[in-house]
Amino acid sequence: MPLVKKSDYEAPVLLRNRHLMTIYPTLFRRVKPAAYERKRITTEDGDFLDLDCCSRGSNRVVLILHGLEGDAGRKYVLGMVQIFNAAGFDTVSMNFRGCSGEPNKQLRFYHSGETGDLDTVVHHLAALEKYSSIHLVGFSLGGNVTLKYLGEKGEQLHPMVKSGVAVSVPCDLVTSSTELAKPHNSIYMNRFIRSLGRKLALKQQQYPGAIDLSGYELIRNFRQFDDRYTAPLHGFPNALEYWTRCSSLGFLHRINVPTLLINAKDDPFLSKECYPYEIADKHPYLYLETPEKGGHVGFVGFRDYYYWTEKRALEFTQSCL
Repeated sequence: MPLVKKSDYEAPVLLRNRHLMTIYPTLFRRVKPAAYERKRITTEDGDFLDLDCCSRGSNRVVLILHGLEGDAGRKYVLGMVQIFNAAGFDTVSMNFRGCSGEPNKQLRFYHSGETGDLDTVVHHLAALEKYSSIHLVGFSLGGNVTLKYLGEKGEQLHPMVKSGVAVSVPCDLVTSSTELAKPHNSIYMNRFIRSLGRKLALKQQQYPGAIDLSGYELIRNFRQFDDRYTAPLHGFPNALEYWTRCSSLGFLHRINVPTLLINAKDDPFLSKECYPYEIADKHPYLYLETPEKGGHVGFVGFRDYYYWTEKRALEFTQSCL
């Protein structure tokens, strides 16, 4: 049964605090830049997606999805790109709408359950006729999108998609949003709200009158933000409905390819509902690994250039070939 009983990740002694573990990579990790080649593809609704590609002439490609307000240049993405490239895989780092340094065209942008754009990229890669297998890797929000997509598609998943890895995933958006709203997470919440506010200000310029930013400075959490912006912009009546319909937790049982979910037990973003032990215990394809430490997209290692999650994702993906 795909429960990883004991993870082999060992946190550095100096980073056993979950917040230090979470913040350290952003502030102090040094990662070489990737030799990206940017390719733009068009969506069915006339928008665009920017893909940052690193080719090694392989017939296998890893498609990487970043987290909330991230992009293909984030250190955790670059580390994953480089370990897979070194192992001979091509990589494609998908920038969600509006995350590639240029506002997207449509009023809508991206959210935790937007799997349509991922499906567009999967079919784009399949149509290139150069790959025999596609492997997904997602972080945080991108991890939720990955898991939801694999479960939504189930047995109808494109046959070239062979595996998935998801790291630090808020599988239950309802309870994880409550967790993030707690005072000890204010440093993260404030950063997200500021970043999203800048993005909405650009949308306001693109679509005068479509977005009301009056009183934005009073928004303190995702319930307020998603009720006012995410939900109506993407066709949901309110934040609760958006979270309920887009949580990957409800789709895990339909996953039909080997998939590894890594959630540290000390992740400050995650509620207890984000550790689906009972589902994984009875699941033929979902592997759940819950290291004691790791924070949120942390899993720092001082002894090697690559972090533990990067090595673990490569190991798991290679086992699925």
